[in-house]
Amino acid sequence: MHNNSKSESYAAAGVDITAGYRAVELMKAHIARTKNEGCLDDVGGFGGCFGLPIAGMEEPVLVSGTDGCGTKVKMAILMDKHDTIGIDAVAMCVNDIICCGARPLFFLDYIACGKNIPEKIAAIVGGVAEGCVQSGAALIGGETAEHPGLMPEDDYDLAGFAVGIVDKKKILDNTRMAAGDVVIALPSTGIHSNGFSLVRKVFSIDQNPDNLYVPCEALGGKSIAETLLTPTRIYVKSVLALLDVVDVKGISHITGGGFYENIPRSIPDGLCAKIDKSAVRVLPIFDLIMKTGNIPERDMFNTFNMGVGMSIVVPANAVETALEILRANGEDAYVIGEIVTGDEKIILE
Repeated sequence: MHNNSKSESYAAAGVDITAGYRAVELMKAHIARTKNEGCLDDVGGFGGCFGLPIAGMEEPVLVSGTDGCGTKVKMAILMDKHDTIGIDAVAMCVNDIICCGARPLFFLDYIACGKNIPEKIAAIVGGVAEGCVQSGAALIGGETAEHPGLMPEDDYDLAGFAVGIVDKKKILDNTRMAAGDVVIALPSTGIHSNGFSLVRKVFSIDQNPDNLYVPCEALGGKSIAETLLTPTRIYVKSVLALLDVVDVKGISHITGGGFYENIPRSIPDGLCAKIDKSAVRVLPIFDLIMKTGNIPERDMFNTFNMGVGMSIVVPANAVETALEILRANGEDAYVIGEIVTGDEKIILE
């Protein structure tokens, strides 16, 4: 602890720097769980140091990704449950960089809060650490900033970024994609971390937060709140296992913009992902959102992941092998479509 560092004047203005020091002490145990072979020093310095594991690589390339959790943070604040939102922050970054074929190396977080309550900050970082453990990344640093006057005391926002590595010759290249390739779905755990502004409007969460906690038959007896706060699934380890064996042609992380925005990002010009809507295993929460909000089906597929957190394109002759590997690594993977010739990039029918 920084026993000699305390400013009464700064505290009177709303910033307690000693709370920040205590928060760091509380989070150190969480950070220790994430250490991997690249970590060089302890938390608390001005920069996080990391040794690059480049043995065996001909031309190592760093791949980075940054994101936050959107207004899902509002759900964590309403429920006063802060130990899983950090998983979402990590997931949104590492799930992106794995789409390039990159293995995550490390993660840094950024928490802005109205008031630094050390136990709450440590809980948030505990979730971040869990996300790092799930993805194999080290949490090598971060920042907590107290913003009195900019946001209410109970509010906070969370973001971060990840850096991964891949040999240049192994960067996923969709130029090899061809008609006849097959689209595989990796199921999501729910809404993940996108579309929450629409969700809050549909369920009138800001006006009637008590509605969130009533057990819902359509959700198997779970409350809407419990379902919405389910952490984003992290696909890194299962996808890395797949990449070791199968010639993957393209990967899409299904986030904001749903199927219509994300799947086309991995499809080259002249080809189209033809998705069989009847094959998509739509989760109950999406049916409830569509019915409650009277939302057109196309808007649902253009906003949410609809139960598919990631799509992977593989050659037709590798489908069974791909499914076996993914299922052996905890993914209930299944086929949702194929690649055909066409200029639309994606068709859902």
